[in-house]
Formats: sequence, C-alpha cells, structure tokens
Amino acid sequence: MRANRCVRVCARLILLVIFTATALLAPPPTLFAAGAPLTDADPPATVPTTVPVPAIGRAWPVGSRPRVLRGWEPPATVYGPGHRGVDLAAPAGAPVRAVARGRVAFAGRVAGRGVVSVDVTGTGDPPLRTTYEPVTAAVEEGEEVEPGEVIGTVDANGSHCTAPCVHWGLRRGESYMNPLSLLPPWLLHRGPSRLLPLA
Repeated sequence: MRANRCVRVCARLILLVIFTATALLAPPPTLFAAGAPLTDADPPATVPTTVPVPAIGRAWPVGSRPRVLRGWEPPATVYGPGHRGVDLAAPAGAPVRAVARGRVAFAGRVAGRGVVSVDVTGTGDPPLRTTYEPVTAAVEEGEEVEPGEVIGTVDANGSHCTAPCVHWGLRRGESYMNPLSLLPPWLLHRGPSRLLPLA
C-alpha cells in the first residue's frame, strides 16, 4: 500500500517537472503580425494578430514614391528594441495624405509631437489604424477622410529622424504591423512614368 502511494507521488513529481520544463523552454508567442511599426517610444505590442493586412491603400502619405529612410523592424520581444513603423523622407511643410478611407481617431499632440491617427474603414474590429507624425493636423477627430486627402503638413519639429521625415505607423489594437503592407504592388513598386511610341 505504501509502495503504491510512493509510486503515485513520484509520478506526479515527474509530470510536474516535465510540464515546467516544457513551459520554460517553449518559444515566446508571436506578438507582431507579418506585414510590417509607430515609434520606439510608443507602447509595445501585446495582442497577437493573425488577420492579414489588406492592400487597400490608394496613396503614399507623402509624395508619390518617397524614399524610405528607415523600414519596419519589429522587436524580438515586447519591450525589445525595434522600429514600429517606417520613416519616409519629407520636407517640413509638405502635405501629409490619408493612405486609405477612414475616420480620424486622433489629431493633436503627444509628447510634444503632432500626431494624426486614422481608423481605416472596413478593416474589422478593432480596425486597422494608421498614424502619422510629426504632423500639424488639418483635420479633427471624428472627421471622415478619403484616400489621398490632405490630413496635415509635416512639422519642422518633433521628428526622430536625422533628415526631415514622417513616421508612418500601422496597428490593429496594440499589435504593430508594417504600414507598407497597406499599399498594393502597383503603388508600392511604381516607377517613374515613361512615354511610349504610338507606332
């Protein structure tokens, strides 16, 4: 009788050790959706996203094909270093445009920087949210915007770039994604226009 009890206790201890080792050695959960942040100062992503980003963008935030000064670099861990968005070259005063149809969720200052956030129409609950900074807003919270509509101008101050730029971010809830994934291939890879001969 006593030997049976000892066997059961030992078996439970062995199972406990196996489960604990499995939990400690398992890789951390994926925190960022594939598809590509906001700024490093923004709160980290905490909610995994498995829904793909639809390529519904119809305009670049600045210019017609701006130079990407720094791309999306998702951190390996929630609080790890990374770049939660893309930095696009843009001179101070340049117009900043909505990438897709949506509703302005925020237009104001955060930590001394002008920020405009737009919830993209028809992208679920919570919706995809694009964020642009540093921007002097030309829109107000609650306003509907169309793709290509001017939502502000590039601020001369508040950029974390070494050259003038707009930081463009994308997230769903608290999960950051690559904002470039919103752009369809014809817009993302469009080269300069060329005239072709008629005959």
